[in-house]
Amino acid sequence: MHPNLLVGMESASDASIYRLTDEIAIVQSLDFFTPIVDNPYEFGQIAAANSLSDIYAMGGRPITALNIVCFPIKELDSSILKEILCGGIDKVHEAGGVVVGGHSVEDKEPKYGLSVTGIVHPENFVTNKGARPGDTLILTKPIGTGVLATAYKGRLVGEDVFHGIVSIMSSLNRGASEAMMEVGVNGATDITGFGLIGHALEMAEASSVTIELEAGRVPIIPEALDLVNMGMIPEGDYANKRFCEKKVVVLDEIPTSLLDLLFDAQTSGGLLISVSQEKAPLLMEKLKERCDTEFAMIGRVLEGPPRVIVKA
Repeated sequence: MHPNLLVGMESASDASIYRLTDEIAIVQSLDFFTPIVDNPYEFGQIAAANSLSDIYAMGGRPITALNIVCFPIKELDSSILKEILCGGIDKVHEAGGVVVGGHSVEDKEPKYGLSVTGIVHPENFVTNKGARPGDTLILTKPIGTGVLATAYKGRLVGEDVFHGIVSIMSSLNRGASEAMMEVGVNGATDITGFGLIGHALEMAEASSVTIELEAGRVPIIPEALDLVNMGMIPEGDYANKRFCEKKVVVLDEIPTSLLDLLFDAQTSGGLLISVSQEKAPLLMEKLKERCDTEFAMIGRVLEGPPRVIVKA
């Protein structure tokens, strides 16, 4: 604990916030993972977008990034590593930041990501513990990338389908973050490895509220639903379900495939934003102007114990 540490590890927030002056605080986060696509440049883009997302979830503006690299330099050509790094650099530049260095180690399996530093005003930032009863919940990207990435590795989806998924995963949450900061929202988090329900539960626990999701309103990549209907469910999704199930209440008859997708682990997913009911229409208008992915109102925040209620 420290008087200038405004956000630390206490509520599973997406990033830390440390006050430097009365006008500036730094936002810091770190993320990296193994390749989920064959194209090294696209892998770099996705990994960078995923790392930058934590800064955007807090309402911050990325300024610098450090590469985190694991690479089997004796087994794979260095040109592959160059393409990964170029993808990451280009995505950081798109975010308005700059890559200032990093660290690499030799490893049997490639891994890549970023340690990102952003800035935010110390009295104007967003966390996952600000959701209030009566708020509307908005999700800024469709879900299903975990299922589709697994299917792609098994050659169960074609390049044309997966190209659209890559576009979603490599899309920055910059526009959504700027829109929510302009409107003024109560809470936010980004949807990644714990899936929509997992991160909604984190928000519910951090905010001491009940979160209600309307399954039928959640934007979903159509091909992902088809694959789940065929039985294509990644092991990570089962783990998410086991982790959350004691605090998840399903009220209505919801197709099993749809419910499974709500637990699907996402890579570089959208923001889940908790905004007052009065401001929700304005935020939707701002998202139309700035967001290049599908978004929707998907639920609301209720008074009650920390849990997630899923209804049709």
